[in-house]
Amino acid sequence: MQYGSVPGVDKSISRLVQGSTMLSSKQAEQSMALLDSVLEQGCTAFDTAHGYGGGDVERIFGRWVNERGVRDNIVVIGKGAHHNQDRQRVTPFDITADLHDSLARFKFDFIDLYLLHRDDPSKPVGPIVETLNEHHRAGKIGAFGGSNWSVARIQEANAYAAAHGLKPFVASSPNFSLAIQKQAPWENCISISGPDGAAERAWYQETQMPLFFWSSLSGGFFSGRFRRDNLDTFESYADKLCVSTYCTEENFQRLDRVAIFAKEKGMSLAQIATAYVLSQPLNAFALVGCATPDEFRANHAASELKLTPAEIAWLELRSDER
Repeated sequence: MQYGSVPGVDKSISRLVQGSTMLSSKQAEQSMALLDSVLEQGCTAFDTAHGYGGGDVERIFGRWVNERGVRDNIVVIGKGAHHNQDRQRVTPFDITADLHDSLARFKFDFIDLYLLHRDDPSKPVGPIVETLNEHHRAGKIGAFGGSNWSVARIQEANAYAAAHGLKPFVASSPNFSLAIQKQAPWENCISISGPDGAAERAWYQETQMPLFFWSSLSGGFFSGRFRRDNLDTFESYADKLCVSTYCTEENFQRLDRVAIFAKEKGMSLAQIATAYVLSQPLNAFALVGCATPDEFRANHAASELKLTPAEIAWLELRSDER
């Protein structure tokens, strides 16, 4: 397993970060067995959020951590301040309320890395930065950053922090994958994939800010189930979302090249897509939603494959040579 670090977090963080949306207290034994196996395979970081499962995900994850006695050995990534159908919720009140909810569900004293799940650019950054610093000083969060925050807003937040002697954002969690989104899957999402994301990727490369990429496998696009001739056959919400977000001819051309490369390397399509993400000249961590120990094992193997710049350019359709 490859590991990295985040300023303000005093533990090694696995480059593969196990997600938690598949966890459920209704399948407690299965959920806890999955987490046991992922931990045994070298994963030290787990991604959670206030909104997942209406709070059930945080409760079952906290139960696993407390029953296994592993709190000091893992890095917990928590997220809060997601909008709802009525309003944007990136306010000091909502940040504080969500953080307190999460800590109560986990039965923890603190969260290692806390990310704001969304941004609301209409809100000034000052009160947001002040609130996060307040919770850091109280020992409730170790470090903080933004999920789906643009580089411009992160720069604004960190300029405010510098001017007021406060802790800055130290991590970011945008979308990034080989497949380019033709539209955002959900409101207020930020992706740095493709040519349109080049400027933001250049800033992240220069600063080496830790990046926790979500949907690195493009919502299942690199599972091999989606083909040019079967897009009208999918019925589930997640599959339809993948079709509307990723199923373009350009992405299928990239998928064609992934298939060629996967055959040559003796790996799956998903493994090549994971390797692509972790081979970027960025301080990258991949959020993976593995539902079985074998899925995590496959991602682990993929994380050890480092693609060359020429191979990356070929997969991105920028070159015909590799």
